Amino acid sequence: MSGHSKWHSIKHKKGAADQARGKLFAKLIRQIEVAAREGGADPDANPTLRTMVSKARDASVPVDTIERAVKRGTGELEGVRYEQVTYEGYAPHGVAVLIECLTDNRNRTGAEVKNVFTRHGGSLAEPGAVAWQFERKGVILVDRSAATEDDLMLVALDAGAEDITDQGDTWQVTTAPTDLARVRAALEEAGIPIASADLAMLATTSVPLTDESAARAVLRVIDALEDHDDVQNVDANFDIPDNVLQAVTA
Repeated sequence: MSGHSKWHSIKHKKGAADQARGKLFAKLIRQIEVAAREGGADPDANPTLRTMVSKARDASVPVDTIERAVKRGTGELEGVRYEQVTYEGYAPHGVAVLIECLTDNRNRTGAEVKNVFTRHGGSLAEPGAVAWQFERKGVILVDRSAATEDDLMLVALDAGAEDITDQGDTWQVTTAPTDLARVRAALEEAGIPIASADLAMLATTSVPLTDESAARAVLRVIDALEDHDDVQNVDANFDIPDNVLQAVTA
């Protein structure tokens, strides 16, 4: 499994910093609006909306805020119309990066994403240059203390999960995108608490980053991209050994 999956797990455990919580809420609300606009307001008939609403609830977004976002998405309330745009690029050391954005101005966002790459030693790539190295999956994180591997496998695989991997302090359950909600529901019904559940683009190959300077250079790009208001998800194909990862995140 890619090092970026480990990094995602560590960031989740740390939790959202107070100063970033408002920005996190804004990103989640955009995702709900777009999901409702494209698939309708009924979560039972709109799996993407169901996933985004669950993600927002996990982050403690107020229920009335979620409901207003759904209504803006369906047109019941007036709001900005966001467009989904995906950018591709390279971080230092040849690491492929896939960036998913929601924007009301494609030209502005594209220029700003390009600037982030340039400032941090990377480069924006042409469409299709790196996307082939990723596949969309459902990703569920479960704290290691919440369940044994055997118990988790029994429930998750029976519900349709594809794989379970050890990420140190967490188990990572991987599903097909359409099976994410069903596997999550099965785990919750079995009394296994969920740390997080989301759709992600997981890398099929990885670039090893075996020294701290290389790892820091790549993580600077990832952090800068994730800090952009229009960026919703960033995925990359690097692998960092545990001892290096501990050093750069200490």
